[in-house]
Amino acid sequence: MTTSDAPSLTHLRHDGTAAMVDVSDKAVTTREATAIGTVNTTAAVMKLLGTGGLPKGDALAVARVAGIMGAKKTPELIPLCHPLPISKVTVDFELGETFVKVLASVKTRGVTGVEMEALTAVSVAALSVYDMIKAVDKHAVISGIQVLAKSGGKSGDWIAGEGQGS
Repeated sequence: MTTSDAPSLTHLRHDGTAAMVDVSDKAVTTREATAIGTVNTTAAVMKLLGTGGLPKGDALAVARVAGIMGAKKTPELIPLCHPLPISKVTVDFELGETFVKVLASVKTRGVTGVEMEALTAVSVAALSVYDMIKAVDKHAVISGIQVLAKSGGKSGDWIAGEGQGS
């Protein structure tokens, strides 16, 4: 790929300095994004998590609320994100033998997407799970945070892995 073929970064001005993208001319549409992340731990910790036996209490209830709050606070944490009228945030968990998968979906009717809000929700929820289990597993690992899907807006719908070259 030549330099002229490379996509340009939307948050950089011609002189290379950072700038918030002007979205004032974009159409208001329903936009949704889903992200995922994983907290890897031990089978013993997962048993405590499933039975509510952790020293700090119900980790998943705390992490769910933390993830929702994280989505709402995204423009305060990520400098060039636009404040959005978020209409829905869901944070769900899938428990495995040695892991917790965190899934977050965020929805809005606005002029820009909610991928960053979904990623922030997953990240904050995963960090909260870690905080809740660290007393019994300081070696837990958060990994695989990524956008799974987005819909709405000029670029349309997108699902991870579809139509991507290797």
